[in-house]
Amino acid sequence: MGAGGAASQRTQEARRQERLLREQWHAARRQALRWDTAGEGEQRVLAQLLVLTARGWRLLVDRRWSRTPAADADMLLVGPGGVFVVDVTAGHEPAEGHAPGLLTATKAAESAVAALGMSPVAVQPVLVFAGQRLDATLGRIRLLGEHEIGPVLLSQRHRLRAESVRAITDHLERVFPGYAGSAIDPRPAPAPEPHRPGSPDGLFDVQGLRDAALEGARRAPIEQWMTFLHPDQVALVRRDWSGPARISGPAGTGKTVVALHRAAYLARRTTGRILYVTFANNLPRVQSTFLKAMAPAVADRVDFRSLHSWAQEFLQERGIPVRLHGDKAETAFSLAWKNVGRASRLAALDPAPTYWHEEIDHVIKGRGLTRFEEYAAVSRRRRRASLHRTHRQAVWELYEAYESLRGERGVHDFNDVLSLALAEASRRREGPPYAAVIVDEVQDLTLVGVRLLHALVGDVPNGLLLVGDGQQTVYPGGFRLTDAGIDIRGDRGQVLRTNYRNSKQILDAALTVVADDAFEDLDGLRTSGRRDVDLTYHDGEVVRVTRPTVEAHDRELLDALRSLPEGALADTALLCPSMRAVGDYQRLLTQAGIPVCQLEHYDGRAVDAVKLGTYHRAKGLEFKHVFLPRHDTVPGHGTPAGTETSETARERAELLRSRLFVAMTRARDLLWLGSVTTG
Repeated sequence: MGAGGAASQRTQEARRQERLLREQWHAARRQALRWDTAGEGEQRVLAQLLVLTARGWRLLVDRRWSRTPAADADMLLVGPGGVFVVDVTAGHEPAEGHAPGLLTATKAAESAVAALGMSPVAVQPVLVFAGQRLDATLGRIRLLGEHEIGPVLLSQRHRLRAESVRAITDHLERVFPGYAGSAIDPRPAPAPEPHRPGSPDGLFDVQGLRDAALEGARRAPIEQWMTFLHPDQVALVRRDWSGPARISGPAGTGKTVVALHRAAYLARRTTGRILYVTFANNLPRVQSTFLKAMAPAVADRVDFRSLHSWAQEFLQERGIPVRLHGDKAETAFSLAWKNVGRASRLAALDPAPTYWHEEIDHVIKGRGLTRFEEYAAVSRRRRRASLHRTHRQAVWELYEAYESLRGERGVHDFNDVLSLALAEASRRREGPPYAAVIVDEVQDLTLVGVRLLHALVGDVPNGLLLVGDGQQTVYPGGFRLTDAGIDIRGDRGQVLRTNYRNSKQILDAALTVVADDAFEDLDGLRTSGRRDVDLTYHDGEVVRVTRPTVEAHDRELLDALRSLPEGALADTALLCPSMRAVGDYQRLLTQAGIPVCQLEHYDGRAVDAVKLGTYHRAKGLEFKHVFLPRHDTVPGHGTPAGTETSETARERAELLRSRLFVAMTRARDLLWLGSVTTG
């Protein structure tokens, strides 16, 4: 067919679609007129929603609509974008008068669909003003004019497949018998599906609906998958906790997804702001993007921040000067080690100053210790080196020398920022600045950091939620929640046990790395490195490539990246143990013409490029394909636990294995492990 014939065919198709839409509109208008007690503007709104039913949407209309002005909601609309609880006004009434009833109806709809495993963020209250042009919000309620309702609903992010739309609507019609289905469809009605064993009421299979949702999310871009809430987790999002709570569980069990949905849920039910904190400074950008896609109506009421950036801003708002200067603080420590530490008994235990710098950062300053006797008595959790009192005295002398030199330079380190913020938050108690605080990757924080966040909300119901897993610790040292004065009692500690991310092959490979490394979690329990988890059993692959030279290894890596299906780079990450290695592979991929997006610049929006970054930067993220080049060059990898030459070496090797484990468990479908033979 020539170009002219193709253009003619496109014109004919456009005319056919226009004619069909016009016919659907007229049919919808005729049907809307049956609601003769409704005003003309309300009938036009109803007609627009009826047109959507010809595109796979389902509409339930209150049988009493327009006869009872005090009704909570006029319609329930279900479509690819979720469930919409719709109220229509003639336009002259204030929105505030409709809000309480509409929110009550929305809460009832949320409870109804929760039985099907549907997240609360997929239920949206909408108030439509007939005869007006409007697109605004009132709290969590979307305010739309008559002309905006159709385009806005059609532009919503797709959450539900066609079978889910039908099943959810059928369920809502049973739960709310006062609402009747209404639709236009010029096509013959399909024959009813035969009853299947196990289908409740013979209408739909709940487990089948859940499985379909899971499979649909897996096929979606990785950014959409990372916000997929499994139906079994919905109750956790909606749970009412009487005080501080914690969600833990192995890698891949959906802890961050639950936390994000919890943030949206709380934002809809409180008038205050929600603070969502993590240690890494790249994650807040990603998580903010995810929440805007999930729940745009409340996204501006959740503050996503890294802990240190939030603390600095908090202090600046209170007029407290902060002179954070990492390089000058490092110089102060180097001089302290040279003057005090290098000739002390500490060098015999570990001549590398790094270990003792970590001791100060994570044990002394990280726990807020200010007197030697406190340090002499403290339990140094997750620190293997046994320090006698004389050793601790040497550490304290090193600490005092560092503090003196740092003070002379007039600078703060990162621990100082948190300690200053904690003192200020504890001193001024004019009321909590946040309705709730959610802490992701809590195991990466210091004790002072956790105390600071606890001080913002105290023990109020639903105030503090801590999310994390001790096995995925990538920093030295540790603490227990009881050390922070946080008591997680009874059902306020929830452990997730189903891995939705990793295939069995990938998880087995990752667990092999840490199988012999038992760890102590924040609750103080000692847990085996090889934990029992339930798997959702999807396809996955581990590819191991070993080559005699770095050059041959890198050629295999490039070939593997190029062989990925079209568009798959957007779902791919290449992770390295150090920034130096990141720089090396940045150059390699750029020279090969493979697009790269640095993880430190990634903001959660899909980009057709390989995500490149360190194991640390990948925390809290996941990808369909993960490439770990020269992964066995990580110190500690391949060294059986307990065979290192010293206590400090064993601790260092265990921590490095934990970091590699984190990197490996970022992979959902493909884990590529590259090695270079030696000798």
